[in-house]
Amino acid sequence: MAQLIKLQDYISRYQIDITRYPTQYVRLKRTQWEKVKQQWLTGEEPIIWKHIEEEEEQPKRFSFIKKWLHKKRMEEEEDIESVDVSHEAMEDREEHFEAESTLSFEPNIVYQPDNLEDLKRMFLDQFFHFQLKWASSTLLEKSYIDPRFYRDGFLRTVLQRLPDNYLVFYYPIIKIKKAPVELDVIILTPTECLCITLVEQEEDAVYIGDGDRFWTKKIGKRNEKILNPIIQLNRMDAIVSQLFKNHQADFPIRKILLSRTGYFAQSMSLFNVQLVDKRGYTEWLQQLKYSPSPIKKKQIEAAQAILSNVDTTSYSRAIWQASNQEPEREDNIRQ
Repeated sequence: MAQLIKLQDYISRYQIDITRYPTQYVRLKRTQWEKVKQQWLTGEEPIIWKHIEEEEEQPKRFSFIKKWLHKKRMEEEEDIESVDVSHEAMEDREEHFEAESTLSFEPNIVYQPDNLEDLKRMFLDQFFHFQLKWASSTLLEKSYIDPRFYRDGFLRTVLQRLPDNYLVFYYPIIKIKKAPVELDVIILTPTECLCITLVEQEEDAVYIGDGDRFWTKKIGKRNEKILNPIIQLNRMDAIVSQLFKNHQADFPIRKILLSRTGYFAQSMSLFNVQLVDKRGYTEWLQQLKYSPSPIKKKQIEAAQAILSNVDTTSYSRAIWQASNQEPEREDNIRQ
């Protein structure tokens, strides 16, 4: 499962230590999977799997335990990525910061899996929910998660089908001269940065790039004008390129225009932009998920360059525990 390191303007533990949490995430997932597999093989009842963490220079600790109910697997989901760990840690260092957990993962086995593949699907579906919590909280702070992200098919596909050594920014909000700017999807592989703009409206729509500012969207016999998506893609490329430059992060960028539901006109050819539509989406995703390389130092440096300029909205866990209800996201702003 790829690592979600920044979701919109939500708080992210990766902002605290980008060199520590990627390897901790891999170890967490591997340990939990081995436990649930062993429980299934031996017929044992599931136990609570606890993640161990401690934020530096934060002596006060809070306990936070929640259960995530299993959701039925979405019909449009394809094969499930193996949960086996395929990459090594960027740094070989001892973990000496163990303390009480702020997150626990308790799978809810709502049916008895018939085989190991069914068990994997159940595990990954429930771990996806846990991953959103993991990616939007620290020891002392949390962010309110918009429920739509739990139903976001592309986010689920990216996280479940791409390997652990991929780092994902999902519509991050970047501060540009103190003004917030929302980008699209950024995936950092060990060798390159993928800037992805989704073009998805009506099913089987055909997009024709016939103008600098506006394109034509053809639906059956009906034509409509839409804003040229390359404008947004180029803006994201320019912002990320500048962030890399400012932080001396030497990392190549590849721009991708993606439509899982529609088509780009076959006559279209855009300079320095990869077009992926409904015809080639499955093959593109299959090729993308194969990356045997471990997390690289330059990949971490690229992630840090982006994280250093993100906007963050969060609230204190102490406030949550005191009020026992979700506050509005704008109540507490963490700059």
